[in-house]
Amino acid sequence: MTVVIGVHRSNPSLYHLSRLGYAEEELAALGETVTWHPYTDGVRTGAHLADGTIDFGGTGSTPPVTAQAAGHDIVYTAVSAPRPDHGALLVPEDSPVRTVADLKGGTVHLAVGSWQTHLVAKALDDAALSYATDITPVRADSGSEARLRAGEITAWVAQGAELAAARRTGGLRTLIRTGDVISDRSVFFTRRDLAEQRPELVEALTRALRRADDWAAAHPREAAEIAAADQGGTVEDWETALKALPWTIEEVTGEFIAEQQRAADIFHRTGFVDRAVTVADALPRKA
Repeated sequence: MTVVIGVHRSNPSLYHLSRLGYAEEELAALGETVTWHPYTDGVRTGAHLADGTIDFGGTGSTPPVTAQAAGHDIVYTAVSAPRPDHGALLVPEDSPVRTVADLKGGTVHLAVGSWQTHLVAKALDDAALSYATDITPVRADSGSEARLRAGEITAWVAQGAELAAARRTGGLRTLIRTGDVISDRSVFFTRRDLAEQRPELVEALTRALRRADDWAAAHPREAAEIAAADQGGTVEDWETALKALPWTIEEVTGEFIAEQQRAADIFHRTGFVDRAVTVADALPRKA
């Protein structure tokens, strides 16, 4: 068969894997081929799996939960190590907002539906506040940093090279460090039929991801040059961002499932998803 792998800029492991040929090599050993399906919105990964557009994908922590809530029968295959410095919620240096509780009534720009929703919802929940009622979440765009610096919004979640550039410029303060609230792992998942009928394909793809991560860890400057040329920003900011990532692929553990379940419960309680989700349902069934 030809395995279609989804790739988007927000998943760094798949982003580099699509350029290195390791997936093609690993699946060729099984007599299979690979094609890549580029798309822009990682939130669509579950739907793309369900309708057969892709066979395998990866995102942050939130899209697989929303995929389950939408009724998509996904299976987790692997996760990255925690990424505590991947992102941060920033406020102006002179902002009166000193704690998460001070966000109440404010407007927060973030990538709605991504791991950033998990970060903000969990931080608010820990402070006895609600993502649904105590802030106004707005989808971030290229003008979010400027609006924050102008005092037009309360806070902004930044990640990667954008975060590195904002910190280099100065004038902003970290209110929430990602690793203090969630583990923020990259998450890889597939359809149940592929996971349970062709586990050797999943194992081959996991090996390929590990090879890609090993390459990125050993070649941060080259990886940064690729990202800057394709996505904008400076090579220096990208190198700072990429060096902050763990570049380690791990097995799906009970600890990870428990964290995802806590997120799913918060999402349901606040109405971000419209039905309860049992995260453990996204594990392979025992034979």
